[in-house]
Amino acid sequence: MTNFDAFVKTYDVRGLVDTQLTEEIIECFGASFVDELELAGQSLVVGHDMRDSSPRFAAAFARGANLRGGTVQLIGLCSTDMTYFASGKHELPAAMFTASHNPASYNGIKFSRAGARGISLDTGLAAIRDRAKSYLATGIEPLSEQGSTLELSVLDDYADYLHQLVDLSGVRKLKVVVDVANGMGGLTVPAVLGRVAALEVIPMYFELDGSFPNHEANPLDPKNLKDLQARVIEEGADLGLAFDGDADRCFAVDEKGDAVSPSAVAAIVSKREIERVKALGENPITVLHNLLTSNYVAEVITAAGAKPVRTKVGHSLIKDQMALTGAVFGGEHSAHYYFRDFWGADNGMLAAMHLISELGSSAKQMSAISRDFTPYFASGEINSTVTDATAALERVREALAATEEAFDGVTFASSESDSWWWCNIRPSNTEPLLRLNVESSHEALMVEIRDKAIRAIRNG
Repeated sequence: MTNFDAFVKTYDVRGLVDTQLTEEIIECFGASFVDELELAGQSLVVGHDMRDSSPRFAAAFARGANLRGGTVQLIGLCSTDMTYFASGKHELPAAMFTASHNPASYNGIKFSRAGARGISLDTGLAAIRDRAKSYLATGIEPLSEQGSTLELSVLDDYADYLHQLVDLSGVRKLKVVVDVANGMGGLTVPAVLGRVAALEVIPMYFELDGSFPNHEANPLDPKNLKDLQARVIEEGADLGLAFDGDADRCFAVDEKGDAVSPSAVAAIVSKREIERVKALGENPITVLHNLLTSNYVAEVITAAGAKPVRTKVGHSLIKDQMALTGAVFGGEHSAHYYFRDFWGADNGMLAAMHLISELGSSAKQMSAISRDFTPYFASGEINSTVTDATAALERVREALAATEEAFDGVTFASSESDSWWWCNIRPSNTEPLLRLNVESSHEALMVEIRDKAIRAIRNG
């Protein structure tokens, strides 16, 4: 019996190809998506990445959707944020076939309601799962009026729209190395950045290849940035950009090959988006940041004249908060960047364009800009395998002896004027792990708190 809970996650579907996810199961998801969103007689968007299984899975999903009366607008090869664009512009629900940064043996589905609104277990995914499970057991009953499948081209419109949001026409000449890890950035980067005459884009691994022959499409892991860092130095480039497999996340390295913190990117984009909407006469302005971004992000937001709102970590959760608060921008420590004017969805390409604009309108090098927006010292995320998370947390509590707040895990903090620190510990939703993040105004203090916490977590 198929265990749907093994591959239906909190925010999406993700599993092993042809063992957990088969064409028959995918067809059932197509039918159940149409039923749950009441799309009989209506249209939906379906896109897919470059994984070998993605075209046939998208076709299977379309078959299931058609059987239950849904008309599929198939946009073919695309990045995840291109499906958000199609969902937003055409006000249609969408399904994207990708496993993002996961290895080649995986695939999955990211679902959206019309307007690129997220769907999680709590907001419809559990019901879609249960309907698919039922269809797998009983078969899909076709409606008398079935839907059809049409093709829809969105790449040019997508690129046009991004250039409306970030004007790169006035940037100085820049040499930018871009590593897309054989992912969907190989399609979107030429379409978007190829229009900018001042940019010399040096491509790395632009061939679409779902076997990821060069390195994993996960730039959050430092080892996957090494090729980019070396090439930036070799080329004497001004900036390096790295996209994940479905090209919805973007990471940056400076001209020295050093990684630019996602918190620094969040602070830069926050400032720029606040300035943009202020110029349009907007006020008040809200910007979201999750609790693991640097304290400096909130400081930049406040200094720019907007209200910072702290959120928990999580894709669909932040998209919901974007809608609820009307925030103009939202930044996560994991390099997901959300834009109100992109239907509250995340878009790595827009974040990259903001960085290019910031650098291209400044006399400073990227390392200097990055330093300006990274005044504090952070540990980065450190994972520890634990058998008893409660006991480990109690040991940290004794070791740090600080004020604490229960908000997305537990955050311990000391707020002495010029020697502050905070330490967040969150359990993983899927693995027996505790995730540790520490930041301080002083490097030695950050190291001291980090090491104390690690010792307490691991020495049970």
